[in-house]
Amino acid sequence: MISALSDHSVKQSLQQSYAAARQHAGSTACIVVLHIGTQQSGIAIGLGSEPDLVKLLPLGYDRTAQAYFKTTPPTPLALEHAIQVVEDVVMPLRSVIPREALLFSTDALVREVALLADVAPAEPMQLSLEAMERVFNRLSAVVEGSPAAHQGLPESNHFAATLLILREFMHHLQFAQVEVVHAS
Repeated sequence: MISALSDHSVKQSLQQSYAAARQHAGSTACIVVLHIGTQQSGIAIGLGSEPDLVKLLPLGYDRTAQAYFKTTPPTPLALEHAIQVVEDVVMPLRSVIPREALLFSTDALVREVALLADVAPAEPMQLSLEAMERVFNRLSAVVEGSPAAHQGLPESNHFAATLLILREFMHHLQFAQVEVVHAS
């Protein structure tokens, strides 16, 4: 029963996020909306006012943190293991995502990543792959022993897991940027 409630919640979040993204993308662009939830995530893909495809993913920031990050911050080996698991979920999505699609998110933790990358808090916020990678490199420094405060990052495994999922999604699906918008 919890899974069904969780599926419904993620799908509802994706519908709201898709509507908000569609307002920013215009009516002709193909969009992909990424929602990183607590226990699972999802994507909504489409060309019109409603998504053509909604797909749930067995990834979530809490699920990933609990399964792989036994310490705060995670160890380098734990981070590497989580990267491999996330890659295994993300890579098959290449076949369903059009190359010209624009990536959007309405997630608060993705917004936090953008702010930590020094993206101006505009509407939409445009977080480039390069800027996101710089934040991930700072996380890697924390994992290697640098204090999170010295890197200007939150000391949170939920944040680390969100950043990891976002990174693997953008990197392996070749998105040059994610536009972060407020949900309607």
